[in-house]
Amino acid sequence: MGLPQARHPVQVTERPRAVLSYQLYIDGAWTGSDGDAVLTVLNPATEEAIGTVPEGTVADIDRAVAAARRAFDEGPWPWLAPRERAAILLRFAEELEARTADLVELNVHEVGSIRSWAEFLQVGLPMQHLRDMAERVLPQYPFEKPMAPTYGGGTFGSSLAQGVVRREPYGVAALVSAYNAPTMLNLVKLAPALAAGCTVVLKPAPTTPLETFVLGEVADAAGLPRGVLNIVTGDIAAGQALTSHPGVDVVSFTGSDAVGRLVYSQAAPSLKKVILELGGKSASIILPDADLDRAVPSVVVNMTAQAGQGCSLLTRTLVHESLFDELVGRVKTALDAVKVGDPADPATTMGPLISAAQRAKVEGLIQAGRDEGAQIAYGGGRPAGLDRGFFVEPTLFVDVDNSMTIAQKEFFGPVGVVIPFKDEQEAVRLANDSEFGLAAGVWAADPVHAYRIGTRIRAGLIYINGGGAGSSPHTPFGGYKSSGLGVERGEYGLEEFLLAKSMIWSAR
Repeated sequence: MGLPQARHPVQVTERPRAVLSYQLYIDGAWTGSDGDAVLTVLNPATEEAIGTVPEGTVADIDRAVAAARRAFDEGPWPWLAPRERAAILLRFAEELEARTADLVELNVHEVGSIRSWAEFLQVGLPMQHLRDMAERVLPQYPFEKPMAPTYGGGTFGSSLAQGVVRREPYGVAALVSAYNAPTMLNLVKLAPALAAGCTVVLKPAPTTPLETFVLGEVADAAGLPRGVLNIVTGDIAAGQALTSHPGVDVVSFTGSDAVGRLVYSQAAPSLKKVILELGGKSASIILPDADLDRAVPSVVVNMTAQAGQGCSLLTRTLVHESLFDELVGRVKTALDAVKVGDPADPATTMGPLISAAQRAKVEGLIQAGRDEGAQIAYGGGRPAGLDRGFFVEPTLFVDVDNSMTIAQKEFFGPVGVVIPFKDEQEAVRLANDSEFGLAAGVWAADPVHAYRIGTRIRAGLIYINGGGAGSSPHTPFGGYKSSGLGVERGEYGLEEFLLAKSMIWSAR
């Protein structure tokens, strides 16, 4: 199956027929950039060009923020009744669902996801999040709550007052998403921002912008008012212009902790609210009575899913010393069954990294592990026979101390470490011995026992014996420590885009 065709009018010059071309989406219109630079989107498995988009400039950011500002200050969107916004959001969801096949195809070619992963996590689950926001969260959310009567006295005499607490939209929201899951990350930000009544400037990652521009086509089809959604690409200068722009009220960013700190500092002078979903180096604790038949596949998936490019993947395996040798042996056997290759091939079970730069970063960290004395139990190089594409072998390290670079730094690649522990106290200490705190796992025969251990881990998402609701729209997603600020998903994510206002009147 080939790539979908862009559905809005664009001018395509001498380019291959399979190459898509999008313009920027500002104030409800498709428009060129203020500059001449173009971003070429590569298929990470073949290194072939699959699309082009303008590289937005600071001037483009200014235009997009101005459009969002007008739509918020003058337009109807923020002041529509929640049921009216819900109806439009539901139309948006329906139009987007009609583009499911296009988005899956784009995800396979643009991000490098294997098809099953694209269908399930990359596209299917975010569709559920969007529909849940339109059908359940937004219609049921209490935007006004009665306030208990208040009594006064003393200097000002006796008084009795009552009122309500209103929840109102923050204003213009800058949404900055990462490359590894464009549709998922876009929708878990966009759905609550729009539901709250905010207007939006959405900036995709420069390596994976194509799925994001589909949202502009969907906005047109769903009848979203002009200026409510604006989509602009850009480089570092454009990103900084957006996150520091005086016309922006709230910033939601997904990416590395290093860039998240920059975003935080850029927003600080104007005291913007900042929501940060950052990195992780998440641990999975495997107790001596754990079921390895269930735990081993989880270890492998957390190394190889999306080629390890996932912030909440459990890439530090902490296993009781009595199970260490058996676990490592079984993981190595399971890794033999992982087929690395082009994700467009149905037989492939792990695709490429996103770019040559990311592959170089991962290979540098693998070398750091060698240099610090860790041993490679599996992989460590590039797969044989794959001369094109940004591929790395699944790589497993042993003889790892938790203080090593490979146990502390986020790879964002298909690399895992296995570290033994003597008792539960040491396991919890090792799990918490990290600057990150996004996710963790606990495996034990008794789930209640595992739950109690999970309460001692400083992370925002704990999987007990594999979990199962980690991507549910009903559970908040966010991290402790350097893994971020605030949460996403469901009513928890909606509240991040709302301000509280007290409306008080005299009872007499």
